[in-house]
Amino acid sequence: MPVLTFGHSKLSAATLPLHLPCNCVRRVGLITRLQYSVADRTSLASGSAPELDSGRVSRRRGGSSSSLYTLPGLEERKKDKEVMRKKVYKFLQGIGIVPDELDGLDLPVTVDVMRERIDFLHNLGLTVEDINNYPLVLGCSVKKNMVPVLDYLGKLGVRKSTFTQFLQRYPQVLHASVVVDLDPVVKYLRGMDIKPEDVPRVLESYPEVLGFKLEGTMSTSVAYLIGIGVGRREIGGVLTRYPEILGMRVGRIIKPFVDFMENLGIPRLAIARLIEKKPYILGFGLEEKVKPNVKALEEFNVRRTSLASIIAQYPDIVGTDLKQKLGNQRSLLNSVLDLDPEDFGRVVEKMPQVISLSRGPVQKHIDFLKDCGFSMEQIRKMILGCPQLLALNIDIMKPSFDYFQMKMKRPSEDLVTFPAFFTYGLESTVKPRHKMVTKKGLKCSLAWMLNCSDEKFEQRMDYDTIDMEEMEKEPSFDMNSLMQPRAGESDSDYEDSDDDID
Repeated sequence: MPVLTFGHSKLSAATLPLHLPCNCVRRVGLITRLQYSVADRTSLASGSAPELDSGRVSRRRGGSSSSLYTLPGLEERKKDKEVMRKKVYKFLQGIGIVPDELDGLDLPVTVDVMRERIDFLHNLGLTVEDINNYPLVLGCSVKKNMVPVLDYLGKLGVRKSTFTQFLQRYPQVLHASVVVDLDPVVKYLRGMDIKPEDVPRVLESYPEVLGFKLEGTMSTSVAYLIGIGVGRREIGGVLTRYPEILGMRVGRIIKPFVDFMENLGIPRLAIARLIEKKPYILGFGLEEKVKPNVKALEEFNVRRTSLASIIAQYPDIVGTDLKQKLGNQRSLLNSVLDLDPEDFGRVVEKMPQVISLSRGPVQKHIDFLKDCGFSMEQIRKMILGCPQLLALNIDIMKPSFDYFQMKMKRPSEDLVTFPAFFTYGLESTVKPRHKMVTKKGLKCSLAWMLNCSDEKFEQRMDYDTIDMEEMEKEPSFDMNSLMQPRAGESDSDYEDSDDDID
């Protein structure tokens, strides 16, 4: 066969009169093509063109591009891709999405795939406006990105009903890797003593936490809070109620807030206790809210020496729109009680919550005191002495007044002198102490009987006479009450946190 093939240059397997097995036929064809190739190279070298099949020569020299064995050129593929991208852009523009920020982003090749992504996002509750706020979300594959992330969040316990708001606040989560990005953050939160069942609520209220690096802001803010006295056992509860702390820079937000409060006269440990109870106060904004509100208090005749006590009693006061409320309340109390500006300042010092009272409850309490037989001048003195009378439950005040009048049989002027009588529990304090004083045969003021601890009262019951030097001052807020050690705590639980913090 080789001799026959090379002896006749145009002989092919198809023209052979021989009866050959099919595998031999294939071999003949292969050898024939090899011969053509050799002949072609020979003819090219000699400058003459061989008499070969024009189609085969054309394909070998890059002629026709329709061959099954030839791929489109790079330029041609690039042009096709640009055409398809323009179609995708036109589709997006047709439904109101601005594609300006999508240049360079790996997008679906076809309109159908892009439509699938848009429909999926719509089913999650995201609107065209939401997508325009973060158009890069269109680069997320439904199967590779969106579904795995949403499945992970669902398994954690994040409610599907919150997905829309979750993604509106932090759409970047759809780009995240579950293993590399999300799971380490969840493990960190659990390591901060946030209960597993609370982790989903933390993520729902502050989804941005999933984008933080573990060694960055999160660990620094927690370390600083522990350093100023926030209990280690309290950190989990603090972060559960206000996870935004994890995103706060210590040097820019937390430390300046703590320093400002200290300068007002609130001890650092008391600040730590306030943060434990109401961690959201760290988010009030020092320059935007806190400082202007402190200035407003002084403008309304609150003494600077009382600012620490006011904030410790009612820290929310520095986070509200205070100036307008102060003006409204001063006008209200002036109209019903004829309080002058100085008197209003004293009322705020004793009960800062007065800024939140509305006219209806205020008038209702004044009417109750009138019904008890007090004159407006007496009522004015009582409110100045104990503004809490404007906020107490009248259903509790009435039995106390009845007992005072019928059992204690004291003159009404005693209540004008010590209006805080109404703030003590009738069954827990007033009745038992009154019975002991009566049994002892002592004549004392309401303040001497009530305004002391149970331990101190028991000591007084051993007296034969009343020492006037032991008369307590009118009730006031005790800052030390915030700094009492908890059971099982020691001073070593707190570390100094004066180190430089970024």
